[in-house]
Amino acid sequence: MSASALLEQARTALAGVRKEGLGEERHSRFRGDRIVRVGEAWHVGVLLLTDDAALATAEVLRAADAGRRGYTAESARERAVRREWALRGGFGEGEVAHVGWSVIDVDAVDAGGSSGPLSMIDGVPHVRWSASGAFMPLEAYLRDQLSLLT
Repeated sequence: MSASALLEQARTALAGVRKEGLGEERHSRFRGDRIVRVGEAWHVGVLLLTDDAALATAEVLRAADAGRRGYTAESARERAVRREWALRGGFGEGEVAHVGWSVIDVDAVDAGGSSGPLSMIDGVPHVRWSASGAFMPLEAYLRDQLSLLT
């Protein structure tokens, strides 16, 4: 079965499951730095599925006020600032924002190539579920992930 057919089946199975926000960074002299909502998708492991596209996940934030806290690491401070950017950009307190995602060319995968975490291996669509992980058949991966979501 093709990657596009498997992803379409997943979308059908996800009907009624809540989607999460897709965000993009915006920088403005007047409005400040913020992460604004540009869409929504189902979060399926390393994939984000919209109604008509597949995206590779990247950074996942939960919108929150940065507050005044002491940080032991600069990276923790930067992450708090980015969570506040999501809040400032229109995400609700505690709402998930996916940032830095990239579009997966599913047609290229179906043609025997690869795009993002998806690859066609010996005529079977596969997904690399982590940067250092091995490939796994996409059908089995989606079955596992959907069982957690539905």
